[in-house]
Amino acid sequence: MSFSKVRNAHKTENTEDYLELISELLTSKGEARIVDIAKQLDIAQATANKTIQRLQNQGFIKREPYRSIFLTVKGQMIASKSKKRHNIVLRFLLNLGLDQKTASADAEGIEHHVSEKTLKKMEKFNSLK
Repeated sequence: MSFSKVRNAHKTENTEDYLELISELLTSKGEARIVDIAKQLDIAQATANKTIQRLQNQGFIKREPYRSIFLTVKGQMIASKSKKRHNIVLRFLLNLGLDQKTASADAEGIEHHVSEKTLKKMEKFNSLK
């Protein structure tokens, strides 16, 4: 069994979740603020701020003091890919007959660990439904 794949997925999981959330906040509220990110993730604002700083240093987001957070093109690409993966997994789980709450919770973890090969099979299965 390959544990390296799981370890690598864990490394990007947090980044993907933050970028996906920022994208959702920008779409739904027109802005993404530290307070909203912290609230959505149920974490302290200081923790969210630390991660946002890291994401800015890595070139995924841009922000100015006391302003909203915005995704760079690089950040948008990852957020979009992550959201697509999430939606495929979620639809697959719903098509299996799981309730929305369970499917949503499970999709949140699975989306980061599912292989491209499995994801394509899930997508094909979804199109049959």
